[in-house]
Amino acid sequence: MIYAYIRVSTDRQSVENQRFEILKATDAKKQLVDEWIEETISGTKAATDRKLGEILERMKKGDVLYVTELSRIGRSLMEIMSILHTCMMKDAVVIAIKEGYELGNTISSKVLAFAFSLSAEIERQLVSQRTKESLERKKAEGQVLGRPVGSRSVATKLTGKEEAIRELLKTQVSHSAIGRILGVNRQTVADFIKTRSLSQ
Repeated sequence: MIYAYIRVSTDRQSVENQRFEILKATDAKKQLVDEWIEETISGTKAATDRKLGEILERMKKGDVLYVTELSRIGRSLMEIMSILHTCMMKDAVVIAIKEGYELGNTISSKVLAFAFSLSAEIERQLVSQRTKESLERKKAEGQVLGRPVGSRSVATKLTGKEEAIRELLKTQVSHSAIGRILGVNRQTVADFIKTRSLSQ
């Protein structure tokens, strides 16, 4: 079986971008995708809480899993390595198109996967550390961080997603479900809908 996994957080446009990349890669290898798996969910969610988990359970020797890049299957070193380990133990292959990797149950594949995942994890940690150091420096210089007391932020995590929310509301999707799709809590969705009059 040849599987193609597409994951987006919120941007629906990138679904077609990922599909195009995978189709181009499979066409070049004269392969046909047997099953497409597509979901809108944060990469920080465990694989078992995603459709990806179901595919990993079913994969067997000789199966192939296509992704546009390894970050689509996980956002942390441990998550990516765990998924790759599962596939390698089943003698299945993971093909990450943008990186140009074909990761199977070989020593070179394991070393390559580890090196890539480790570098991505280190980069995220460095960005986080630089951000913390910058905030600490500003605080030491006497700058007041955060919004003034009593003020409200004009921009929110949902800013720019008004049309998507309207479409979901039209199809009777609940506030809780919209929150899960967009990565925020139900109350944030309810407040945003109210302040932007999206329910009208």
